[in-house]
Amino acid sequence: MNPKTELPIALRASYLTLHRRSDALFAPHGVTADQFVLLATLARGNALTQRELAQRMDSDPSTVRAMLILLEKHRLIRRETHPEDARARTVYLTPAGQRKFRSLWKAGKRIREQIFRSLQPGEAKTLVFLLKRITSALNPDLIRIGESISQHPHEDQT
Repeated sequence: MNPKTELPIALRASYLTLHRRSDALFAPHGVTADQFVLLATLARGNALTQRELAQRMDSDPSTVRAMLILLEKHRLIRRETHPEDARARTVYLTPAGQRKFRSLWKAGKRIREQIFRSLQPGEAKTLVFLLKRITSALNPDLIRIGESISQHPHEDQT
């Protein structure tokens, strides 16, 4: 096994498998895997500007904008002019969007359980850390809003 050649292929295979399984799972709900990620990002906390949303999703702003237009048509999100910057738009989940997200979260439980069953105790935290570190290394200009990836999960965070 040569990790230098196998790691990129293994990462891609894992991502594509997760993406395809999620797309198939969410299709009956009228949502794609990418739209689920957008809803999940909004469900995590406060309203975000479209730019912040794209950064947190590691997605292209024009792709996020296209998804927002579609989700707004379905009344799952709403966009309003930012209170301090008239050029920016703030994005919110609507009550229907919150219900849709909860439904999708329940629908995705089986996939999440399969992922966690494939790992030993403690490995999930380490895997998340390592994946974030890879993302940071490949995207050095990326600014993670509200996230620190500098410490290993097993290091003391005091």
